[in-house]
Amino acid sequence: MFRNVIGLATAIAITMSVSPPVHAQTAAGSYLAGRYAGARSDYSEAARYYTQALARDPGNVELLESTALSYLSLGKIDKALPLARALEEKGQRSQVAHLVIIAGLGQQEDFAALLARDIDNEGVGPWVDGLIKAWAHMGAGDVTSAMAAFDALSNEAGMRGIVMYHKASALASVGDYEGAEAIFGAEDTGAANQTRRGVMARIEVLAQLDRREEALTLLRDSFGDATDPELDQVIAALEGDEPVPFTHVRDAKEGMAEVFFTFAAVLKNEAAADYYVLLFSRIARYLRPDHIDALLLSAGLLESLEQYDLAIDEYKSIPADHPVYHAAELGRADALRRAGKDDQAIEVLEQLARSHGDLPAVHSTLGDVLRSQEDFAGAIIAYDKAIDLSTEGARARWVLYYSRGIAYERSGKGKESEDDFRAALALNPEQPQVLNYLGYSLVEQQRNLDEALDMIERAVAASPNSGYIVDSLGWVLYRLGRYDEAVEQMERAVELVAVDPVVNDHLGDVYWAVGRLREAEFQWSRALSFIKEDDTDTEADPDRIRRKIEVGLDVVLEEEGAPPLKVSNGN
Repeated sequence: MFRNVIGLATAIAITMSVSPPVHAQTAAGSYLAGRYAGARSDYSEAARYYTQALARDPGNVELLESTALSYLSLGKIDKALPLARALEEKGQRSQVAHLVIIAGLGQQEDFAALLARDIDNEGVGPWVDGLIKAWAHMGAGDVTSAMAAFDALSNEAGMRGIVMYHKASALASVGDYEGAEAIFGAEDTGAANQTRRGVMARIEVLAQLDRREEALTLLRDSFGDATDPELDQVIAALEGDEPVPFTHVRDAKEGMAEVFFTFAAVLKNEAAADYYVLLFSRIARYLRPDHIDALLLSAGLLESLEQYDLAIDEYKSIPADHPVYHAAELGRADALRRAGKDDQAIEVLEQLARSHGDLPAVHSTLGDVLRSQEDFAGAIIAYDKAIDLSTEGARARWVLYYSRGIAYERSGKGKESEDDFRAALALNPEQPQVLNYLGYSLVEQQRNLDEALDMIERAVAASPNSGYIVDSLGWVLYRLGRYDEAVEQMERAVELVAVDPVVNDHLGDVYWAVGRLREAEFQWSRALSFIKEDDTDTEADPDRIRRKIEVGLDVVLEEEGAPPLKVSNGN
């Protein structure tokens, strides 16, 4: 569907892998450093090094494009613009340059120049270019031509939903709310209008038509009980006498921002499109600085690219009085945690718990971070608050019980832990992680082994490629004395998670149980090799493993006062 759009992502990848510029030998070091930084998604460093190289060879088209691309990735489009103009002046058909130029013309609201551009030679892709030109007609005051452009695009395969969403937004932007609602309410409008932004746009349109009850019904049907401060604000306004203005797309420039955001959102799950998504979300925010959804999309993508400082800066730019401030702070806390700054993440979440203490997600996220820091008592308190605030009987509540159950289990409170796991299963009976965790806990306690086996078999059926769950199945079979069956499962588990010390240790025990002693010692040695000196998060005990290698599993079990193995069914 998005062949032409993804072509830009391919072009970008090629840009990042070109050979060193022939005429820039004195800048080779900076150029190579820029390429290396770009390959690691370190856009700040890439921009710095490419700028240094470009200073030595200002006419080099590869350097111009790479530098423009780095600035665009940083959202510094004003710095990319002169480089893009230089590329076009040199007659280069650079999609990066075309993208930047279109963004610059949109920012200047130079609709005549946008309409005059040659799409075939100066465009980004037919669908993006087509929607931009339709909005440019709107900006030029030619609504008739805009509607004709939207209609022509809507006939393209797979594009109707997106185009109709933009056509309805365009009509609403000039006050034709009846026309906008006719499109939003049509059965053939497509899935694009079922996104959160599409639903919110239609709610605002209905409010302009004084159809508040319909707007409330649409909101509740779309989001159910999963409200948040932004939705709560809209609900309060609709239920009261407060105005609900149409803010979704107010003019043509904001319509162009919506074009870039639309395609960024559509492509965010495409395997080869991460870079492309970032560029489009950056442009959406450039054209509309208050496009918070574009900001959150950029920040989340930067976080996934391990550019945590850039992500944190994005999240921090949302003011404290904004309805989605809590979402930004949750994102910032996650980026801080992933950057290894757990103390700062906890500080952010504790402050958020004071300012937005009525949101379960705030407390559950705080619980997750505290649990990762092995502050299980603090985590339990946070999960208590999240559970108290969540809706009774809500299916999504299972994860809160599951998380608190883990904290209880790690605190040595087995009964409370089991109660929470069973509460989670009451809400989500076939959830593989819960089935596995409770089943494995029962195995370790050597009780209810038949029930544990049933739970873990169900977990494997639901998640057959999880090495840890397959390991649990092998381990319960071992505990039941069904050693031959355990071997098959344990070998499968090691195939799935080859370097996990616990799984390799378990396979060693199973091999020993069937009389494959040399292979057991080999697996125990492998398990030891995978244990890092500072690893406190593994259940594998290196001293116990060394003792097994020294004297064998039978002696270790005897020393521990544990039941002996059943009679070996191997050689």
